[in-house]
Formats: sequence, structure tokens, C-alpha cells
Amino acid sequence: MTRENNEVDGLRKVFKRMRAMLAAMAAGAAFLGFAPGARAMDEIMPLAEVEPGMVGELYTVVDTSGDIRSFEVTILGVMQSGKAMPYIIARSEGAFADTDGGLMQGMSGSPVYVDGRLIGAGSATVKEMDPHTFLITPIEEMLPIWDMPDTKNQSRPPVVDLKKPAEEEKDKKAQDGDKEDDGRLVITLGQMGGKDSKKDGKAQVAKEAPKDGAKQGTDRERAVPPETRDEAKTADAKDKDGKDAKEDKTKERDAANAAKESKENGANKAKDSKQGREAKETKDAKDTKDTKDDKAKAAAPAGEKQEKSLVYAAGFGDAGMEFLQKKLDSMGYRATNFGGLSGASYTTDYEATLYPGSPVGAALAYGDFSFAATGTVTAIEEDGRLLAFGHPFLHRGNVNYFMTDASVFAMVNGMTDGMKLANTGSIIGRISQDRTAGIAGTVGMFPAVVPIRLTVEDKTLGRTSSYAATMAYDEAFVPVLTQAIAYAALGRTVDNMSESTVKVNFAIRTDAAKDGVFERTNMFYAAADTGQIAFAELAQTLAVISGDTKGEADVYDVKVNISSEAQRRTASLVSATPDKLKAKPGETVKFKVTLQPYRAEQVTLEVPFTIPKTRHDGAMHLDVHGGGLVSLEKLLQAAQAEMGIVTPGSGEAAKTVSDQLHDLGELDANNDIVIEPGTGPTLSEKEQKKEIEAAIRRQEENQADGKKAEAATPPKGKLATDYVIENVIHTAVEVSSKGE
Repeated sequence: MTRENNEVDGLRKVFKRMRAMLAAMAAGAAFLGFAPGARAMDEIMPLAEVEPGMVGELYTVVDTSGDIRSFEVTILGVMQSGKAMPYIIARSEGAFADTDGGLMQGMSGSPVYVDGRLIGAGSATVKEMDPHTFLITPIEEMLPIWDMPDTKNQSRPPVVDLKKPAEEEKDKKAQDGDKEDDGRLVITLGQMGGKDSKKDGKAQVAKEAPKDGAKQGTDRERAVPPETRDEAKTADAKDKDGKDAKEDKTKERDAANAAKESKENGANKAKDSKQGREAKETKDAKDTKDTKDDKAKAAAPAGEKQEKSLVYAAGFGDAGMEFLQKKLDSMGYRATNFGGLSGASYTTDYEATLYPGSPVGAALAYGDFSFAATGTVTAIEEDGRLLAFGHPFLHRGNVNYFMTDASVFAMVNGMTDGMKLANTGSIIGRISQDRTAGIAGTVGMFPAVVPIRLTVEDKTLGRTSSYAATMAYDEAFVPVLTQAIAYAALGRTVDNMSESTVKVNFAIRTDAAKDGVFERTNMFYAAADTGQIAFAELAQTLAVISGDTKGEADVYDVKVNISSEAQRRTASLVSATPDKLKAKPGETVKFKVTLQPYRAEQVTLEVPFTIPKTRHDGAMHLDVHGGGLVSLEKLLQAAQAEMGIVTPGSGEAAKTVSDQLHDLGELDANNDIVIEPGTGPTLSEKEQKKEIEAAIRRQEENQADGKKAEAATPPKGKLATDYVIENVIHTAVEVSSKGE
């Protein structure tokens, strides 16, 4: 190396040390009470400058220490195909992520630097091929995400009052004589309407702000930029074997410095190689551009790209996960039943500090049930905006999702792939963009939410359980997640998928309902796994609200009360006898309805039915049935509508969401006894002609007298029971305007 190069190299080292000192001072100031730590984004290297043979470093967290570690990589080339997004192809060198497993699930977004400049995010490998060769999403492809339109969180009011619980927590600490509030808010599910339980002591301590000098030093050293992390790690060394800690720290510092010198020399060699490449190619009689393209093509692997983030659902159990996956299949998504935040309490961290290489999560739901993905921060700006993953979470564009911190607890290697196991943690911000090149969001901002609270009573086991979760407001996912959460809550409580009867009551607070609340109760029975059918109405109601074509409706919260018995509570109708032989139009007739419950004594109930005021004289045939069964007359109306015949009720598409919700609320429940007009016995051609003539005559008479025509919705009598009604019977009453 020439003297000039030595001088340049020396200046570079001095400059880096100055940057390290300034960064450490800034991080220390943040922990001493200033604004949450953040730093300007690192200098980037344009894709046009990326060359095969360059040596760089990938930064990520691999264990419970939380330290951001660096691993050497070599650039193989750039893969480009027409107007598709380009990728940088790289190969990891040496022991990668302590397991020699290459780029693993959960490493998506890990920043890669060459000569101190950010080139992009490690994001994918090629399925069933060597994970040491991986794809890097260029940082130039990720940066435009920050400037994309964000309108998802503008119109909806806040649902959860985070300030009030924070003040209550602070007052409680003051009363207990605790030290000053550290800015982190712990919200128990009791405050959100669910279980009132707390984290165990060990987990809680892990989330507390540093309270002593030693702990402050550890956190301060972790909060430094990539070029100084190897040096900063030495301050957190511990004397596990009983040797002198100071001596161990000195050895570790020397090793770190030596590693750093080696990396800097490698970077210089890459630069020297770049400077001499043109001369070498001229000597070999090759065109520079063609050579670069040939190398990129040779380096580009063939096969299916496998993105390196892990989308998972937690708290659902095996059956609940299978149920959820069926719903996700129709939407084109898949999730793994593993990991994630699923506990009795959750936190909102208002002073989160992230750096390139920090683990981060994106979540649609958290609490007792979570749906999230973990990956790695690629870049972050001083204003809290960050880029991560290097590929989509769910690829849904402008979104309104939770940003969480995350903690890595293990690395697992497989035959052809590996996984970084991580838990999502506190809510720290909002994900606003979910794009091809990655996700983007802002630390300190929070999304609009839909809390869901569930109470499940198992009458057979004599126990009641409560659950709570909070969903980010995504109109496509809220109906699906709500139904799956309710199903999983039932399964977790009853621990039984055999014969059962389930009663479901739910209330949805929404401005789409006329009175601000939509409430519905129904009863279901199945010979196995009743939950598969019990929550369809809940999902249907939320889908109606979400599908409003006139504007976005607000859903403030969802409450679900579930009661289950591991037995068959069904009944058959035996008879329905009117209390009078003849009745006048407008008069109420009381029917004594006899039920035969399954393996129990008969029950007699009284169901009233009012004769329409415009009903003509003669026999009025009635169907008596369970609310879940449709009368023959309604089936005929449906068949006519299919053929294009306009009938009352066939204009559903023109109804407002409020009207549709009203109609859903008026639907008969499976445990209702319903009495309504039926078709009666089959008439001969002569009798049919006579009935038509009589109907025309009555209509003319009513018009002459100024009377209104019969209501489009047939009259009915209805009574709720404790049984799912399984059959239909027929009865009749004689209508006479003269009475008995």
C-alpha cells in the first residue's frame, strides 16, 4: 500500500473514531433524559456503484443479549430482469449468525454496509438452496416508500385512551413511593375489559428503564451506530467463570479492535480491486459493462424466492390455527402457529430506541391472540421514520398496523434453512406502508384500533374465562380475525371439539348502526366442533360494516359472550293449537306449542300471533318452525328472485349499511319458535283461479276504501326458547270479519 493510501486510511480511521465518540455521547444524552434516541440515516451506496467482489458487513441481533452483531458478506453481483425490482446477490462468509445457517427467517431487513455505506437489506434466499447465498433489496428501492401517500389513519378517532392509563399508573407509583415514571406504560387486560392479571416479575423487570449506573452503561453502549458496536459490546462483558472481569473486558476489546482493523483492510482491498478492475478488463479484451452483467447473471440463483421474515399467529392453538388458516387461504396468506406476544398484559413504550440491525415487528393483532411478523430494521431517520424487512409483510400498500419492538431468544438451524426465534413486545409505533421493497412506519405514532373482549362460560366444566386482544383497523382482516379469535377462545376454554350447544351474544359499537350499537344473540348445535358455525354471523356483521360503499365506518369495539354445554340441546315441534277457532283481522291468537326436547320431557309454550288487519276471510295457513329453518314461502320468493322476478326484499343492494344491520338484527335465531303465513295445501287449477280473482277483488276494494295494502314483510309470531328447534309443522286459523 502506498504512503498516500496509508495517509488516507489513517484519516478514515480517525474520522470513524470521531463519529463513534459523537454517537456514544448522543446515546448517553438520550438515556440521561433527553428526547428518545434517534440518529440521521447512514450514507448510502447507489446500486450503480455496487460491484462484484466488494466485501461488506450485515448487521443483526442473534441472541438474548440484544447486541447488534456484524457478519462479513461478499457481493456476487446484481440481478436485474427488465423493469422488475433488482436484487444484489451476496454470500455470507465464515460462521454466519453463530450457527453457520446463513440468512434465516427473521433476518429480513438486516442492513448490509460496504465501506461504511448502506447498500440495502438482506431479504430473501432461494427456496431449498444454500441460504449462505442470499438476496439484498437495494436501499434505493426502499427509500421511495417513505414518500408514498398515507391516508389510513386520518379519519378515525382514537379508540384507546393511552394517556389516562399512563396518568393512573404514574399516580399509583407516586402513592406507592416508587421512583419517577420511566415513560413506559403497562396496560393490563383488566383496564381493557379482559383479564386483570400482570406479567411475572422477571418479564416486567426486562421492560423497566435502567435504574442503576451499571445497567445504564449497558443500554447506552447498545444504542450506538454500526461502526462502533463491536467496541461497545465489550462494556457488557460478564465474568461467568469467576475470573477478573476487567481482564476479560481488555481481551475482548483487543479482539474487537483486531476484527475491526481486519474489516477495514478488507474494505480497502475491495476498493483497490475496484480501482484496478478497468485495467484488468482492458487487458483481457472485455467490455466493462458486459463483464459486470455476465457476472451478475452467473451469480443470480434460479428458483422461488423465499422471503426471510416469519408471519405467525399466537394464542390460537392447533384447532384455532387451522380455522384461521382456512380463512387466510381465501385471501392468499399463510401464517405459522408460533411465537409472538400472547400474554396477560401488554405494554406501550413511548421511548423506544431502534437502530439499523434492531429486531422489529409488524402486527395486525396483539394481546391474548396475536398476528404478526418479525424482521429487522434497515434504516431509521431522526424523526422516527424507519424502513424494515426488505420485502412486504402482507403486501397491502398503505396500511394501519402496529409497530412493535421484538426480542430474539434463539437461533434454530434446519437441514436447508434456519429460523431466528423472536417475540414481539411493546407497541412502539405504527406501520403505514407495506410494499414490495419493504415496510415503513414511524416510531411514536399509533394506529387506529378495534379492541375485542370475550367471555366464555363452560357450563359443563363450571368455569368461565376472559380474553382480550386489540386489532389494527384493517377492513379486510377485522372480520376474519374476529371470527378466528372467537373460535379459538371457545376452544381454549372448553378444551373439547365433540358434540355441544353454543349460545353466542355479541355487541359491536359502531357509527354504522342507528343507535350506535349492533347486538345479536343466537344458539347453535352441532355433533362436533360447533364453533365452526357459531361465529359466522359475527363475521358477516363486521363484513357488512367494512363493506360500506359510501364511506369508512368506525368500529369502536367488539364484545362477545359465549356459553357452551357439552350436550345436545335441541327440540322438535309436536303441535301448535290456537286458543280460538275463529279470529277477526287484527286480532291476536295465542298458540300453545308443544316441544319434545332431546331425551327430556315435553314442554308447552305460548306463542302469540296477530292476524293482519287486511287479511281476507277464510282459512289462514301457518308454518310453525325453528328460526334457523326457512319457510316454503320464503324459498319460493328466493327462487323467483333467482329468475329475475322482483319480489319484496330483492332490492338488498340498494339498502344502506344501517338498514342491512337492522335486517340482520331482525333475523330469526335458531332457538326461536316462529309462526308465519305458509302456502297451505296444494290447490287445484280451478281453486287457484278462484283465489287469484278474490285477491284482485280485495285489492280493488281496499283501494276504493283508501286502505293500505298488506305489508311487504309477512306478519309473524316469535318466542325465544332454550333449545335449537329442528323441524317444521303446519297449523291454521279461520279468519272471519264477523268473529265467532
